[in-house]
Amino acid sequence: MGQWPDDQNDRVGTITEIKRDMKEMFMKMYKVLIHNDDKNDMMHVARTLIEIFKMDAEKAAKVMLEAHNTGVGLCAVEPLEHAELHMEQLRAKSLSSTIEAD
Repeated sequence: MGQWPDDQNDRVGTITEIKRDMKEMFMKMYKVLIHNDDKNDMMHVARTLIEIFKMDAEKAAKVMLEAHNTGVGLCAVEPLEHAELHMEQLRAKSLSSTIEAD
């Protein structure tokens, strides 16, 4: 009998974790995009992507070149609050950025 309350508490904790995980799984996601511009050099863009998104140099260069060649580069797909934060961080580094629903 002494085991039952502990087992019940364990199940309640597990259910709460499952609900939180499911909520995150079904949250609407947003693309964080950078746009090509004529005022920032490529090294500044790549360094900023590494700093803000914790990308490795190869990934940052790929996104930077995507923006340079096509006009827009995809930085991340994430929940709205993260996307808004990252967009503002990019803008603070003088990079043109937007978010859009995925």
